[in-house]
Amino acid sequence: MKRIGRFIWRILSFPFRMVYRGVRKLIRGIIATPMAIIRSPVKTYRGIVRARNWLLAKVEYLQGESAKWKTTFSIIKSPYSLLRSFGLSPQMAASFLLAGSAVGGGVVVNETILAERSFSNRDPGVYAASVIGQNAPLDIPTEYVEGSNTLRIDLGSTPVREIVIENVSVGTVFTGSALPQGEQNVVQVSGNTIGGGTNTRLEIGHLIFEKSRCKKLELTDIQAHTIIVKGNASDGQSIAPSPGTSRMRAIGGGHQQADAMVTSGGTYDRIWIQAPTSGVNGKVGTLRLTNLYTKGGLCVLSKMNVGTMEILLNEVGEGNGFATKEFTVATTVTGANITIEDNVEVTIAEPATT
Repeated sequence: MKRIGRFIWRILSFPFRMVYRGVRKLIRGIIATPMAIIRSPVKTYRGIVRARNWLLAKVEYLQGESAKWKTTFSIIKSPYSLLRSFGLSPQMAASFLLAGSAVGGGVVVNETILAERSFSNRDPGVYAASVIGQNAPLDIPTEYVEGSNTLRIDLGSTPVREIVIENVSVGTVFTGSALPQGEQNVVQVSGNTIGGGTNTRLEIGHLIFEKSRCKKLELTDIQAHTIIVKGNASDGQSIAPSPGTSRMRAIGGGHQQADAMVTSGGTYDRIWIQAPTSGVNGKVGTLRLTNLYTKGGLCVLSKMNVGTMEILLNEVGEGNGFATKEFTVATTVTGANITIEDNVEVTIAEPATT
């Protein structure tokens, strides 16, 4: 054991001994300088330069080695991030870690996954915007239930400048996926009816729902200043918004608002954006949901006050004919300015599971 200890000490102390020797040589050269200058100024200068260059070379070498060790330890510490960087989905990365570990699943999740989970990294979980700090959205989930694959955002009194969710697969559209027990909506963006409390709504400056695939797309109880429903194709549709007097709307918050929450790519069993606290409306400057590829449930937009709402270029249907209306804009959706253009009924079935 003493030999091993001495060996480890020699390895660890090697960089310091090298630096010490270099500094000692430099000091000796400086001490010897007065006499050497008298004897040979050029020779003295060259000696000092050699000592300087030797010391700088060792410092550069140690800096390079330090960076390499730092990268190595980061990779060892974060296997989940490493797997995600190879393009694996969160579920597949987690399965590799669980399969290759000798400890329990809960320990692996706590030590590797939860520490690295974030909204920007396409991870499911509950993201509570109501506790967001100045200028920084809560990128780390406040809650994560092992086995759950729901992406949920709880909005509150802190306005969020922008939320963008794009290029995702939701519901039962990918192999092995399923909706949470008792749920019918794969995408739900709404306020809440709260029993025994005050109902909530989402206040949104600009809502964009576009280029998405849904079994059913339902819009109800929305008050907007400007409504644009354009270029949607559906397997049966009923588009019947009512005239309204809602004002133009923008959501601000100055320095106190949360910055953008953006995620692109990923697979979820459900996307849920809500205002869960009694009497506290959720506030978002711009909410953009684009290229959501869904199967197995409904896409629902409800209980909102919106400045401008755009429903663009979506495909909706489950292949059961035009008699049933898969794309509906209810009469409870009101707008001061309404544009409905180039929406067509065509046969559209749900996508296959991949």
